[in-house]
Amino acid sequence: MKIPENLKFTKDHEFVMVDGNIATVGITDYAQGELGDIIFVDFAKSEGDAVASEETVCSIEAVKTVSEVFSPVSGKIVGINSGINDKASAVNEDPYGEGWLFKIEMANAAELDALLDSKAYTELVGA
Repeated sequence: MKIPENLKFTKDHEFVMVDGNIATVGITDYAQGELGDIIFVDFAKSEGDAVASEETVCSIEAVKTVSEVFSPVSGKIVGINSGINDKASAVNEDPYGEGWLFKIEMANAAELDALLDSKAYTELVGA
């Protein structure tokens, strides 16, 4: 299981990759492993939509279950991985790369302080 040191994490198993004021969000390697084979991502939000921290942005349908994905920070959605359903397996195969889900222009970067670093997330999942 990969837990990159340069990312932030939520207790709900989303990751946040920060580049300036843009946060790229997806689910962690641990989460994709728990969900199993992912077959579809249903986006409840679109580019340009404002989202609050902990608001549902999309749901992931796997063979075994459906799981909601929450926004770890507040802001405006500036990118949706619209091609993800052409290859939903990318979330399983490369969650931190090709399997990203959405990008947010952060309204308040201080919200990142409430997220877990890689060490705290590793402890959370018992890795």
